[in-house]
Parts: sequence; structure tokens; C-alpha cells
Amino acid sequence: MGIFSFAKDIGDKIFNRDKKEEAPASTPAPTAPVEPSAQEIANLLLARIQQNATIENLTVNYNGDTDTVDISGTAANQAEREKAILAAGNVQHVSTVVDHISVVAPEPESRMYTVKSGDTLSKISKEMYGDANQYQKIFEANQPLLKDVNKIYVGQVLRIPA
Repeated sequence: MGIFSFAKDIGDKIFNRDKKEEAPASTPAPTAPVEPSAQEIANLLLARIQQNATIENLTVNYNGDTDTVDISGTAANQAEREKAILAAGNVQHVSTVVDHISVVAPEPESRMYTVKSGDTLSKISKEMYGDANQYQKIFEANQPLLKDVNKIYVGQVLRIPA
């Protein structure tokens, strides 16, 4: 089991919590958006994980009071486990991922890196590997979460494979 911390206010906005509806001037002010239930959020996170990683018997629970996601299941390898953790954690309003995913073929864990202001994949590659040209290795390790080598954001957590 592992516990991973994420920046709660940074990440993909999949819950519509920050969506503001604009009303025409002639209508009354809109009411605040309805907060999705913990089950709805868990379902959104389940779909996100399934899009980014292959985990057998995947279960996802979300606690809205603590913004904690609890995930379990079985991954074929360490990379799939780590992709599932990042898919759940790099989401706005998620601060902690509690991981109960077992791995069929254990292998060394990747390092996790939190993107800072001014970072690029090349800069991170230089820092982690001593070679800026290894950025593609980081990009590939974080796909499909990363879609473009030039689009990373401050607070995002990335896998840095050995």
C-alpha cells in the first residue's frame, strides 16, 4: 500500500466544481452548481483510470470530506500501477491517493516528480538523468496522461522511470 500526495487545487478539472454558468441579463442569477456526489466523483475517476491504465478488478472510492481517493485492483506491472495512481491524483480537488494495487510482476518503482514553475521535460530530464535529451523517456512514461511534450503544468506529478 502506498499513500501519495497531490496538489489539491491543481490538475485536470473533471468534476465541474468550478464551472460558472453565465445567465442573460434579463434572467435571475443562476444558482450555484450542484456538487457532484462522492459516488459520481468515484465514477469519473474510475473512467479516467481506465482510460490511462489497465488494472484488473479496479475499484475506486472517493471521500469528499478529505479529498482522498482509494484505489485497488491488480496491475500487470509497476508502470500500469503508477499510471493509475497519477490518473487519479492529477485531478483538481484530489489531494491524496491511497493505493492498494497489487502488481503481478514486481519491478522497481519509478521516482515521482512534481513539476515546478519554469520546468520543461528537457529540464526535468537534465535534473533526473543528467541528460536533457532523455525527455522523450519521461514523456512516454506518462502517456496517455501527457499528450504534448510542451504541455506540463505546475503541481503536476510525473513518473520518472529508472
